[in-house]
Amino acid sequence: MSHERRKFLKQGLAAAAAAGTLSAPAIVRADSKKTYHLKMTSAYPPGSPFYTTGPGSATDFIERVEAMSGGRIKIKFFAAGALIPALGGFDAVREGTVDMNWANAYFWAGKSFAAQFFTNVPFGMDVLGTNAWLSQGGGQALWDELYAPFGLKAFAAGNTGMQMTGWFRKPINSIDDFKGLRMRIPGLAGKVYEQLGVSVKLLPGGEIFPALQRGVIDAAEFVGPYLDRKLGLMNAAKHYYTPGWHEPNNVTELLVNKKLWDEMPKDLQSIIANAAAACNEISFSWCNANNAAALKDLVDNHGVKVGHLSPEIIKRLREVTFDTLATLTAKEPEAKKIYDHYFGFKKQVDDWLTTSEAIVLAQNL
Repeated sequence: MSHERRKFLKQGLAAAAAAGTLSAPAIVRADSKKTYHLKMTSAYPPGSPFYTTGPGSATDFIERVEAMSGGRIKIKFFAAGALIPALGGFDAVREGTVDMNWANAYFWAGKSFAAQFFTNVPFGMDVLGTNAWLSQGGGQALWDELYAPFGLKAFAAGNTGMQMTGWFRKPINSIDDFKGLRMRIPGLAGKVYEQLGVSVKLLPGGEIFPALQRGVIDAAEFVGPYLDRKLGLMNAAKHYYTPGWHEPNNVTELLVNKKLWDEMPKDLQSIIANAAAACNEISFSWCNANNAAALKDLVDNHGVKVGHLSPEIIKRLREVTFDTLATLTAKEPEAKKIYDHYFGFKKQVDDWLTTSEAIVLAQNL
């Protein structure tokens, strides 16, 4: 081989080696530096504690994601009505108009009846059982399966814990007092109330107070003492009932466009998932830390009368709930599958919590 040919080959191999050495790391570095500029909408108005601002809220989630990602994910937040209607998040994320939405799955009952099981179930599990079901008991897999045809991915990103029955302009002394009421209440509980003669209204949070104040509705449920006080509901009704049979917990849903989710690097997926999990726990703690003082204030300073639904009312509500659930889930195979799985897990976890938590509950009696 000639000297010139050896020189040519040597130079070619050196160039190829240099190119190979540089090309792969260059691609990796380019991917690692990509910044995702995303848009998130919400079902809740600006300034709403728990949902929009404060610990465990949508803006808290956004700050955590940006910090953990080193700025590789930047999310612009739009409160209800700023970019899309308050309850337009499902379609907006599915269509790719926005990338994420912060709301509750029971708002999408018109899209899929079974979605409601991923917010709460009347006479269902509390926050301990629900978190166990979603994260360890197969609930998340069922959620993923349900939303896959819509091109959506969902996460639990908040929880109010046990809620109140709601606000009523007149006392509720018997099951017959529900008949003829016009009440704001979403989800499966609305279906139960309809069987009792209630005219159910689905209103976003920002519209509840004016509707109750003007008498457009006679009753309303929202969350609990702190958040209900923030809406001013005590200025429109004075009868505040417990327990929250309809919402023994309430899951906040982070909704993500599935195509976007699938294209994200694994480390960014992990950041989003872990930020959602953090907000899920923090928001529940926030509610527990603030509701007691808020309830005392409502009673002491706003003339609110806290009442307990009678055992007879609770018994009838339970009967109607399970009759309604059996009837409705029989019409949709996906809902029946989730219903059976949910209550199968509830039986299992109830046995444990009754054992493990009973002594704590007994000490508080």
